[in-house]
Amino acid sequence: MIEKQKKKYSSEEIHSILHPWVSEWFRRSFKDFTEAQKYAIMDIHRGRNVLVSSPTGSGKTLTAFLSIISELTSLAESGELEDSVYCIYISPLKALDNDIERNLEEPLRAIREIAEENGKSLDIRKAVRTGDTRPYERSRMLAKPPHILITTPETLSILLVAPRFREKLSTVRYVIVDEIHALADNKRGVHLSLSLERLQHLVGDFTRIGLSATVHPLERVAGFLVGYSYGRERDCLIVDVNYLKELDIELICPVDDMVAADPEEIGNGLYDILHDLIMEHRTTLIFTNTRSGTESVVYNLKSRFPDTYNDENVMAHHSSLSREHRLETEEKLKKGQLRAVVSSTSLELGIDIGYIDLVVLLSSPKSVSRALQRIGRSGHQLHEKSKGRIVVVDRDDLVECSLILKNAIEGKIDSIRIPENCLDVLSQHIYGMAIENPWDIDHALDVIRNSYCYRNLDRDDYLSVLSYLAGEYVELEERYVYAKIWIDREKNQFGKRGKLARMLYSTNIGTIPDRSSAVVKCGGRVVGRIEEEFMEKLRKGDTFVLGGKIYRFNYARGMTVNVTPASGPPTIPSWFSEQLPLSFDLAVDIQRFRDIMDGKFQYGHSRSEIIEFIRGYLHVDETAAGAIYQYFHEQYHYAGIPSIRKLLVEYYTGFGGRKFLVFHSLFGRRVNDALSRAVAYLIAERYRRDVMISISDNGFYLSSEGKMGGLESFMDLEPENLRDVLKKALDRTETLASRFRHCAGRALMILRRYKGEEKSVGRQQVRGKILLKFVSELDDRFPILEEARREVMEDYMDLENAMKVLEWIKNGEMEIKQINTRIPSPFAFNLVAQGYLDVLKYEDRIEFIRRMHQAIRDEIKK
Repeated sequence: MIEKQKKKYSSEEIHSILHPWVSEWFRRSFKDFTEAQKYAIMDIHRGRNVLVSSPTGSGKTLTAFLSIISELTSLAESGELEDSVYCIYISPLKALDNDIERNLEEPLRAIREIAEENGKSLDIRKAVRTGDTRPYERSRMLAKPPHILITTPETLSILLVAPRFREKLSTVRYVIVDEIHALADNKRGVHLSLSLERLQHLVGDFTRIGLSATVHPLERVAGFLVGYSYGRERDCLIVDVNYLKELDIELICPVDDMVAADPEEIGNGLYDILHDLIMEHRTTLIFTNTRSGTESVVYNLKSRFPDTYNDENVMAHHSSLSREHRLETEEKLKKGQLRAVVSSTSLELGIDIGYIDLVVLLSSPKSVSRALQRIGRSGHQLHEKSKGRIVVVDRDDLVECSLILKNAIEGKIDSIRIPENCLDVLSQHIYGMAIENPWDIDHALDVIRNSYCYRNLDRDDYLSVLSYLAGEYVELEERYVYAKIWIDREKNQFGKRGKLARMLYSTNIGTIPDRSSAVVKCGGRVVGRIEEEFMEKLRKGDTFVLGGKIYRFNYARGMTVNVTPASGPPTIPSWFSEQLPLSFDLAVDIQRFRDIMDGKFQYGHSRSEIIEFIRGYLHVDETAAGAIYQYFHEQYHYAGIPSIRKLLVEYYTGFGGRKFLVFHSLFGRRVNDALSRAVAYLIAERYRRDVMISISDNGFYLSSEGKMGGLESFMDLEPENLRDVLKKALDRTETLASRFRHCAGRALMILRRYKGEEKSVGRQQVRGKILLKFVSELDDRFPILEEARREVMEDYMDLENAMKVLEWIKNGEMEIKQINTRIPSPFAFNLVAQGYLDVLKYEDRIEFIRRMHQAIRDEIKK
């Protein structure tokens, strides 16, 4: 049973269960226990599973470790502490692992000294074991294992098949999963959930402790943490103390009128605000949403304020920078040597970056939970406020950030989605289980279904994965995919095959695919490079900008992209692959706000009444409320306001007579990707015509030079047929090819490393395409092909919520309204313009926007 913890224990009660030396150390170091500690420590001591959700700086880590350290101290004092592992601490980041080891050093040293004062010797060991751990340190761990093992999800799965170290895990009593929210929503979390069930099978019951920042719903994350015991959900207590951390969040517009302002005004306004904020605080952490944005902000701060900022006090931090550069930035932060650090997403998680008194978000972080996670990096001390400022860049951004602000203040957080039944991860773990020892087929399925992520695993899918691994698709041997396990049908067992099994498994483990950039060739000549994430979004006929020129995508072979010169506009902006997707929950809240605003205008409320409502409803100032009012006023009087009850479909003819059909479907880019691809496929089937698609979080458009019947095709989509239509639309796309390669890598069809040799991403990609074509012809229901399709539709896109939108239309909750416009409506403008804006110079973009905006105002006045 999963339930909220209601009982809060007194300090005296907690001290009474701690070993006297641990209690003494705590009294010397802290005034009192934090709220999280008062709710959780006693039940961890009693061996109950606990999920602790509380803000950064609220003592979560010590909450998890204190009773564990106390128990280890008791065992050590009585001479019962064995040379084996008692506690495993797992985090998604190696940097966080190193932080934890340093943070454990102080209490263990101090408690050891107190023990010596009492005439006793303590030797409680802790150590980090990751892929970076040197062979010498690994062998030392075998001789003297750490009592607290600090590791990553990937390394844990390797240790489970290492015979000698596996023995050292037999005494595990506790597993701590830190930053669990950062694992639960992706395949690393799926992988970890199976490792925990394999560990449970090895050692019996152990106490599971999850540590999380802001996440919702906590019951789902708790379920992910504890899993099932043969059909019954395990017990878990949820300790939720998020409400205790005060928030100081405000939204800032760089100029009064974001449409009328010229580029110089906007740039000056933005950087003047940033400069003022930085100078008013000791250390400021600035989040952009892209790596290129991060570099741009650092460059502009240094060039605009050369007397204030330099290489020593302002630095960038993102995943494309070298590990050395990132570590240098982190060290300078901890020492308080930086006035500002600018990051894309890499500093969101809880690595110790010292004292930060302000977080600035440039543009929307696309979800409430991400906003709170980022802003929570400030005010790291227990009773300090988390201080954040959100700076908006355009009117869509203003509305989006205003709803984020409202939901953050009111404690409404987006729902986390946990992937389920991933057959590639399952393949990897079945291979690992076979390496451990032979398994009964039915018993193995029971253990696998104990994982939250596989509780609903279909037996046929399980058996199809076994068939693939056992080499029963014999034709795959022609493509050098060999059997990895044996199956004995009479005994109903499976086991490992081959002497190299453990080596192959250990060197190809994990869920994060190898990525690199692809070479772009035009007429046989290299014209540049694009990231693989960008390449996988390309469909034949798409156009994009590279080196200031526009190219048409023809095809990709391996990591080489073939293009030909084209004219505009680009269908995919250059920054598209870096953008974070808008969460569906937040999108729906924006749609509901649109519906309220539509009602305000319909019932004739005055300008001052509506602005007053906006200020109170969204917690924004007069300037922001006025800008939002003006935006909605123009949309209402020009085209009508789309909302949760009204899907606006806008027809207009653009430059050169090209026809555009705009769907105002503000449901996030993942939903719009699914809907737009399905509609484009139906149009292509019906009219034998390629249709250009452009999508954003706020909607999508279809474009063609002739008749395309876009709305009719959209109306052919239903919740019941969307999956099948989308499946057909994805076949022979780069998206599916790229994801199949990733899934084939996880399922060990494609080995990234073999006998010490690394296979390049290009070779993996070529091999992936050959295998994709082969298995498609061999069996359209081949498990890894099915998983690639599932990953694209459910993880990369959002099939579930796309079906929900179609359900709303089908049952009449959402009506469809068609309009014809001469100029794109205000809500459509950013979507329609995004392709053109990639080609135009920045100054021309602003002028372009202003001219279109003025034309709309003139239309409204007529």
